[in-house]
Amino acid sequence: MMDFSTPPYLLQERISVRRVMVQVLLALLPGVAAYVWLIGPGIVVQLVIATLTALAGEALMLGLRRKPLALFLSDGSAIVSAWLIALSFPPLAPWWLIVVATLLAIVVAKHLYGGLGQNPFNPAMVAFAACIVSFPALMSQWPALGLKLGFLEQLQIIAGLAPRIDVMSGATPLDALKTALKLSDGSIDVPMLLATQEVFGNFAGRGWEWVATGYLLGGLWLWQRKLISWHAPFGFILGLSLLAAALWAWNPQQFASPVFHLFSGGALLGAFFIVTDPVSGCTTPKGKLIFGLLAGLLAYIIRVFGGFPDGVAFAVLLMNLCVPLIDMYSQPPVFGLKNEP
Repeated sequence: MMDFSTPPYLLQERISVRRVMVQVLLALLPGVAAYVWLIGPGIVVQLVIATLTALAGEALMLGLRRKPLALFLSDGSAIVSAWLIALSFPPLAPWWLIVVATLLAIVVAKHLYGGLGQNPFNPAMVAFAACIVSFPALMSQWPALGLKLGFLEQLQIIAGLAPRIDVMSGATPLDALKTALKLSDGSIDVPMLLATQEVFGNFAGRGWEWVATGYLLGGLWLWQRKLISWHAPFGFILGLSLLAAALWAWNPQQFASPVFHLFSGGALLGAFFIVTDPVSGCTTPKGKLIFGLLAGLLAYIIRVFGGFPDGVAFAVLLMNLCVPLIDMYSQPPVFGLKNEP
């Protein structure tokens, strides 16, 4: 009888898609909790709307493709995409915007390419990119932190039954910084701006620092559970930080610090929950590192020099195009074969 307790025989715990997706959802909960604490329960409504829409869209496409409903609806992949959409959109966005984005992700970005495991692009980032191009005004209407709205008031705003103008006057720290620099034609002093305006909080945005910290904690938990490897998150954080640090050291009056960029916008959500997508990302360890590194560099370039306040979605989609090439040139050597001289 073989002894499977010692190498070269290893006992591995069976890991199902459903189990992985459930743990990803659990890892998102610290960020969700920070959202609820800072802004209110409106984000929970968006998560419910996105989840129900994703399941409905998934069921429709599975029926059209004659696939077993119970098997694929219960794997949790559609719900993870739905949560990423809800968490990357303004928390009090109109309900129909979340519905459109979720259907776009599930129907177009996922199922029209063959379903789970076949999509070349991250579905949630396809939805975000399409909506920020198509509905830029709605995608930029973030609630001012500290605004005290009850659950019923937030529900009315999401449902379109209450005016949005008075309560949606806030801006994300990235958007506020970009706007200030643009209006001043480069004459403004960034350290003084960050220190004097309340929206920038302690180091990366009033309140949003805690949301980003929640994503960081959840991402580290996924890494500790070995559900994600360190390569893509480390590469993304390294790429973003290196370019931010270089420009900050060169001209600190015009460029914010790496800490500001890491803890504002969708940087840490992207690092641990988006660039780690096993379907649309690279498969080799070296490829994951390259993918994350270049995505981080592109995200910084787009958010600082581009026309959008954050560049994570566009950076990931551009890198999705490069995955086959990166994987081809990052394959490890085959055991037992020698390279040709």
